[in-house]
Amino acid sequence: MSRVTPPAPLRLRVRVQPRASRARLAGRIGDTIKVQVQAPPVEGAANAAVVALLAETLGLRRSAIRIAHGASGRDKVVEISTADPAGCLRQLEAVMAETVDKLRGGG
Repeated sequence: MSRVTPPAPLRLRVRVQPRASRARLAGRIGDTIKVQVQAPPVEGAANAAVVALLAETLGLRRSAIRIAHGASGRDKVVEISTADPAGCLRQLEAVMAETVDKLRGGG
């Protein structure tokens, strides 16, 4: 009987802007995704908001997403456990493209 190894988690670099006017994926800064959340950076509230936003955006459970590095700073590495890492990246890129279009007045 052969074992199927689960895919490696998708790892993303994110830069968090706490206390933003609204929660959203605001685009890219190089290879880093800028995430804005309304929560303050107190007692893990901003981290929880990042996890919630990514879970909602990707249609995943919150338990599938974790802060792997940088829990106390703005720059973080987020791990997403998914069977479709490429699909998650496509979804994130689509959401960020839509946000950038709106910011430029295109929608």
